[in-house]
Amino acid sequence: MQAKQVKKVCIIGAGSSGIAAAKVLHTNGIPFDCFEKGSAIGGNWRYENDNGMSSAYRSLHINTSRRMMAYSDFPMPDDYPDFPHHSQIIRYFEAYVRHFGLEDKITFNTSVEEVRKESDGTYTVLTDRGHRQSYRAVLVCNGHHWNPRWPEPAFPGNFEGEVLHSHDYKTPDILLNKNVLVVGIGNSAVDIACEAARLHTGRVFISTRSGAYIFPNYLMGKPFDELGKDVPHWLPFWMKRQLLEFSLWLARGRQEDYGVPKPKRKLLAEHPTNSQDLLNLAGRGLVQFKPNIQQLEGRQVLFEDGSRMAFDLIIYCTGYKITFPFFKQKEFLDAVKIEQDNDLQLYRRVVHPDHPGLFFIGLIQPLGAIMPLAELQSQWVAKLLTGEVALPDAEFMRLDIQRESQKVAQRYKASKRHTIQVDFMDYKILIEQEMRRMRSGQLPSRPLAKAAKPQPEASLA
Repeated sequence: MQAKQVKKVCIIGAGSSGIAAAKVLHTNGIPFDCFEKGSAIGGNWRYENDNGMSSAYRSLHINTSRRMMAYSDFPMPDDYPDFPHHSQIIRYFEAYVRHFGLEDKITFNTSVEEVRKESDGTYTVLTDRGHRQSYRAVLVCNGHHWNPRWPEPAFPGNFEGEVLHSHDYKTPDILLNKNVLVVGIGNSAVDIACEAARLHTGRVFISTRSGAYIFPNYLMGKPFDELGKDVPHWLPFWMKRQLLEFSLWLARGRQEDYGVPKPKRKLLAEHPTNSQDLLNLAGRGLVQFKPNIQQLEGRQVLFEDGSRMAFDLIIYCTGYKITFPFFKQKEFLDAVKIEQDNDLQLYRRVVHPDHPGLFFIGLIQPLGAIMPLAELQSQWVAKLLTGEVALPDAEFMRLDIQRESQKVAQRYKASKRHTIQVDFMDYKILIEQEMRRMRSGQLPSRPLAKAAKPQPEASLA
């Protein structure tokens, strides 16, 4: 079968990125199959999702405001709070699917077991229900917050108390009457530590190697993340950093005055943590801080500053692995290496230069919400599939990927946490410019000075 005879596209996953991709393909008249492992849409945002992959806990609220998180053509209800609960987010997703007529276009309770690339450029998708079909393109929307990453290497020694990863944390009853050590200082870590502190039934400590900048939810009564919309994108990075530093000072003063350690690295050299509660609870002594763990000794934990304390429970909030269990052909995509490195090199964080027709939606870690960016990525992919726009050649894309990787390495510390980091507004503008430039037959700016000027290749239509 020739690739041009295959019309359908496959979408893997019906979480927030998958339903955005489905809506965009549907409105562009592109036929597709969408497979979801669970019995309902929502992915990571569906509490106790029966696909077994959700990391949501009962008290979870979004940490970006509803106006920044919403899809472009379907705002969240006006009666929603600025930072809705996960149950409200699920109702929003369900309304989105109903509104755009996607309910009967998603195949539920079906797991994609393997994606194979064929010699003619098509992709064969096999599911656990025996479905086998060829597709012209595959949109991977399986998320990257579901496969827990534990400390690497593991801390020496043994801990005789309870151990949990934040992925499996659901309700605060497990925290009652316990001295709790939370390892990590990301959003989930801080949420769990604050929840434990509000119980007032045990001591709560956060162990962090390098700290994090704590962003508030509000500044002068407005959601903090919405203020960035008014900052001109053309401002130099150092000036944006200074504006943000001043805004943080207005919002909460110096975080170290609350007892929260300030990172040694500059602001925006790592992913920040959003919390309106941490500084207040830390200022009351209800959340305290320790450096990195040096040794585990029974119920005792020895820290790198030489201090030692006993704990009943350690909760590891140490992130997630980028995992694609359905890529089994090593010569196609080495899923084991991707998981080990926590990185997949993609053009504009979407397109694999060596595999036309293979796209990744939502595989980003923005300073902001993923949902509107996943929608924008899907719109770009739809234009590629209909032939409205075209990609640069593979050499150009590889050189651009190299340049972007160098920029990330210069800005962020070497960490598996920062491999897919993007700035919300800058990335949004980048994809929008990419679509405009390609539509007019222009190539993006040359990625490296020595790169030969590439020619656009044929579209995927």
